[in-house]
Amino acid sequence: MSERARIAVVTFPGSNDDRDACHALELLGAEPLAVWHGDAELPPVGAVVLPGGFSYGDYLRAGAIARFSPAMQAVAEFAAGGGLVLGICNGFQVLCEAGLLPGVLRRNASLDFVCQDVDVRVERTDTPFTATAAEGDVLTIPVKHGEGCWYAGAELLAELEAAGQIVLRYAGANPNGSVADVAGVVNRGRNVMGLMPHPEHAVDPLLGPTGGVAILGSLVAAASRIPVLA
Repeated sequence: MSERARIAVVTFPGSNDDRDACHALELLGAEPLAVWHGDAELPPVGAVVLPGGFSYGDYLRAGAIARFSPAMQAVAEFAAGGGLVLGICNGFQVLCEAGLLPGVLRRNASLDFVCQDVDVRVERTDTPFTATAAEGDVLTIPVKHGEGCWYAGAELLAELEAAGQIVLRYAGANPNGSVADVAGVVNRGRNVMGLMPHPEHAVDPLLGPTGGVAILGSLVAAASRIPVLA
């Protein structure tokens, strides 16, 4: 068992929250390891974070080019082996484009970029990303995106609801028009999660709300229990 969780943070051209993610993970006791998008292998880690930003300038679609990077091939293999992967905002978009998470992220219903604090309700705590929260907890976490409207057709949405894969919902105002107020989902194996809010910006009480601690703190705790060979 690792005494300190080692968590990879992948940087793509256009990422702008990678250092913020590293800082937040350090505050929560983890050891972040920087990974460049061109790296074909991951270092020995207990988890991976795909940070926010505008990978490859969001050309074609947000996350559509990043999915083909060597690092994402390594992330896909890591996830297939049960490794923990968290995608934040642009990272969520990348995971959906890569087929590691269900649904798609579309332009906000307002067609405007949104940047504000939002409330999200924890729907499931049986995941490594929400285990330190309580079901029904409302977390205040900021969003900042132009393509954050998560969409799934009625049939897929019903399947996800039945499988318990909807992990977070917007509580109150929905900032982007996401179907069923969905703010975060997991894969069937519950080892991959994506969310549009930015938990890395809601960890330090000197900067505002600390709702992100429940998400990143859960990840750090889960990753610290995974044996990692340095």
